[in-house]
Amino acid sequence: MELKNNSMKKISIIIPCHNEEESLGILHSRLAKVIAGLEEEVEVIVIDDGSTDGTWKKIADIHNADGRWKAIRFSRNFGHQTAVSAGLDAVSGDAAIIMDADLQDPPEIIPEFIGKWREGYEVVYAVRRERNENFVKKFFYSLFYNMLSVLTNNQIPKESGDFGLMDKKVVDQIRSMPEHNRFVRGLRAWVGFRQAGVEYKRDKRMAGATQYTLKKLIKLAIDGFFSFSFLPLRAVTWLGIIVTVVSFAGAAFALLQMALYVRCAHAGYGAVPKLPLTLISIFFIGGVQMVCLGIIGEYIGRIYDEVRNRPLWVESERLGLSSRNKT
Repeated sequence: MELKNNSMKKISIIIPCHNEEESLGILHSRLAKVIAGLEEEVEVIVIDDGSTDGTWKKIADIHNADGRWKAIRFSRNFGHQTAVSAGLDAVSGDAAIIMDADLQDPPEIIPEFIGKWREGYEVVYAVRRERNENFVKKFFYSLFYNMLSVLTNNQIPKESGDFGLMDKKVVDQIRSMPEHNRFVRGLRAWVGFRQAGVEYKRDKRMAGATQYTLKKLIKLAIDGFFSFSFLPLRAVTWLGIIVTVVSFAGAAFALLQMALYVRCAHAGYGAVPKLPLTLISIFFIGGVQMVCLGIIGEYIGRIYDEVRNRPLWVESERLGLSSRNKT
């Protein structure tokens, strides 16, 4: 594989954060040590995703002490994937690295990303070799990636998050995609190019509580499924066929039941009960209809989001950055 041209000299590091006041000082210290060992020029772009603690003040203090740190402040919380997208929109480097502010993504493996990039890989993603999380979270993460692999044609590497490096040409492709329900690691896999993984151990949060609540994780999973697969819609079609077949079988059974009822009545036996079958059929068909409407509604809602064409985020302030980069 050919080596990447040494003329590429700038790395942009994107750090989305929400209520990470306690972690930012330690992150700045550890990241500064890593940057000191790099040959490339580095800029760090922090996205304050509507924090309600002292995160923005901490970012401003770091910016005043270290001009390499730049920042964007959202007017409210727009979500992690939107914050990542805002960072990608603002970068000016030849490659962009995405990492979280809670230090679960260790900055010390950034040189490994850059090494792979120099070898010619346009995408270098981190693969979690080990998680310091409870069994329940590990189970659901594993379930999520396995389901995503089955439901989508997009081969997203298992146990890989947003933590990783993307070449400028990959960043430009993702920036050109205006969709509102963002799933960045899915877009990164979809655009293709030469990709490589780097294994690492995912640590616990340095401080504070996780910002990815169960509700946010479920939304992220739904965005991943519905943004990259039409399989749920196809499943609705097959479910409709199955229900139709079952309904015809139920009708045949009902006719047989009526015939038995007539015979039993003439023979002096009690009536054959019909009510349970009727109730089961109503509940079954009603439940199937609700599921189908819900799946179709997910797609229609996403179409509605795109048609409205609202901005993905609203900024209230910038530090060290000019107006939004649209190149």
